[in-house]
Amino acid sequence: MSKIDTNTKILEDGLRYKSKVAGSPFKCTSYMGTNTTMSCLMCGKHRERSFLAARKIAGKNQLCCAPSCKAVDEAIASGATKIITKT
Repeated sequence: MSKIDTNTKILEDGLRYKSKVAGSPFKCTSYMGTNTTMSCLMCGKHRERSFLAARKIAGKNQLCCAPSCKAVDEAIASGATKIITKT
């Protein structure tokens, strides 16, 4: 059985959470452009599209961290906003 939550109540206006932060944890804009986030197929972390590149996996193009998931983690830790890769 699930544990009954005694800390929250459904209010008269239908809202349940008094202290829940509004909005999404993923930053986005109204335009589906470069500031949107998507998840990497390899590591599963949400990244900005500037950190992702399309790779052909199982016959389909999938978005993955580019050049690698480890390199993107290090770049984000150092404050980078995008990675420039040589093609």
